[in-house]
Amino acid sequence: LEPNAVFVLHGIALMLVFLLHACRQFPGCGNIVTFSQFLFIAVEGFIFEANFGRKRPAIPIRYYFIMVAMFFTVSVVNNYALNLNIAMPLHMIFRSGSLIASMALGIIILKKRYSVSKYTSIALVSLGIFTCTFMSAKQVASDSSLNEEDGLQVFLWWLLGIAALTFALLMSARMGIFQEMLYKQFGKHSKEALFYNHALPLPGFVLLAPNIYHHAVLFSQSELFQVPVIGLTLPIMWFYLLMNVITQYVCIRGVFILTTECTSLTVTLVVTLRKFVSLIFSILYFRNPFTAWHWLGTAFVFVGTVMYTEVWNSLRPFLAHWRKRPKEE
Repeated sequence: LEPNAVFVLHGIALMLVFLLHACRQFPGCGNIVTFSQFLFIAVEGFIFEANFGRKRPAIPIRYYFIMVAMFFTVSVVNNYALNLNIAMPLHMIFRSGSLIASMALGIIILKKRYSVSKYTSIALVSLGIFTCTFMSAKQVASDSSLNEEDGLQVFLWWLLGIAALTFALLMSARMGIFQEMLYKQFGKHSKEALFYNHALPLPGFVLLAPNIYHHAVLFSQSELFQVPVIGLTLPIMWFYLLMNVITQYVCIRGVFILTTECTSLTVTLVVTLRKFVSLIFSILYFRNPFTAWHWLGTAFVFVGTVMYTEVWNSLRPFLAHWRKRPKEE
């Protein structure tokens, strides 16, 4: 992998550690995490990209409002799903199904056609998500600590969480197609889109203000932590939030560097590895329950995603050259 790709993967791994620490102590903290990320990126973009509002956008702002409505909805729905008995590993695996949604909507809206290998990869990803979803449903339904009535209620909330994830998946794919059409018409302006996608939704967080304020109070009541090197003492949840925001910013900036300096295959491969790294972190670092069936489903998702990116075709010349080297020497 190129250095920037490794840089992004390290940033993602660190971001996930801080996010999972926060979610483990306060499972409903997704809104305050999202708000903090949006605010930080919006302020940075207002200063360095929009030049304090003096720079006119290359893409008409009405299109950004449409994009932002989709982006904000996807972010909030994905975060809210964590409150509906959706475990973090299942949440990650389910969101890996973006390939399925993108292909389906691409066929319907853009009238695209794909190769047999693409359809095979999508089938593998679909099978992996179905396997993990089905096994998680069995775990939720068979929770021995709940009586029959409570167990049914928990299971129904879990079904609502699956419906929320499905909606977010389709909305995210539709947003990707909308962006693709915009970039074809107006050209690629990734930094500008990054700024407006995070700045325009900020007023929408007023609707979530009570939840954000509630978790801000909870964060302030968490145990104190002394930051290494600088010696600053602050509640540990605020430290987790600050580090999550910084590492999230590093990831987004890193991905932007990749899109400008590397091939699209490299970017896609990094995103693919990010999903797998995130899943492994969630399971091993926090010892989340994960059966052999979950591992099988995860393997299907990962192999299917790698097949979709056609990594093997790109690696074949490199492997052939590597095999010839000992003979030449």
